[in-house]
Amino acid sequence: MKRPLVALLTLISVALTMVVFLPAARPVQAGQADSAKGSGADNSGVRADPGSGAGSDLTKAEDYCVKKGGEVDDRVAYYNTNGDPQSWLRLGGVRQFCEFTMKNGGSRIYVELSTLYNEEPTLAALAYYAAPALTGSCNGNPASCYCSQLGGTDLFGGINAAGGGWVKKSDPIFTVLEACIFPDMSTIDSWGLAYHSFGIIRGKDLAKVLRYKNPYGVE
Repeated sequence: MKRPLVALLTLISVALTMVVFLPAARPVQAGQADSAKGSGADNSGVRADPGSGAGSDLTKAEDYCVKKGGEVDDRVAYYNTNGDPQSWLRLGGVRQFCEFTMKNGGSRIYVELSTLYNEEPTLAALAYYAAPALTGSCNGNPASCYCSQLGGTDLFGGINAAGGGWVKKSDPIFTVLEACIFPDMSTIDSWGLAYHSFGIIRGKDLAKVLRYKNPYGVE
């Protein structure tokens, strides 16, 4: 059952109020940027910042990802990915995602590790569960527009022709990932969210693997 956008916004408001006023248990930290090893173009060996206990939390998240049938996917932020690969600008951000691939058809969905592992509400999880309809006001890339409609962003440098994304050069199919990042840093890929708004599951139904359970009581 799809919920209207106002339901999502109301729940988001409640969640943010809880974050501000309640002494909640310490959430899993989002993966912070650690300097990528080496100066080569690939991102092998990239790991989240182990400071402040985040490393141990993300290690548990990695194990959980694999246990649920996913694969840990390390990616680096790049700008100008619509241009020639030689002109891509490597940025400082790195993130670890859990990649789920559907056996029938090979579709994928990516969820950032701490978003997957967090038992508390995150804006990305709430957006996935609520799945409000894509409005008719979207122009251009529908997944990116839908991400903006939800209150997130996957834009690098604003609206421009340069583009950008989360890159894994060793992946010949999904080399550049469009990841919808919300103000609380929770993240699910934009196309996974957009398809889900039409009732289409890509990769895996995240309702079955997100540790934060559907607050609407609908699977």
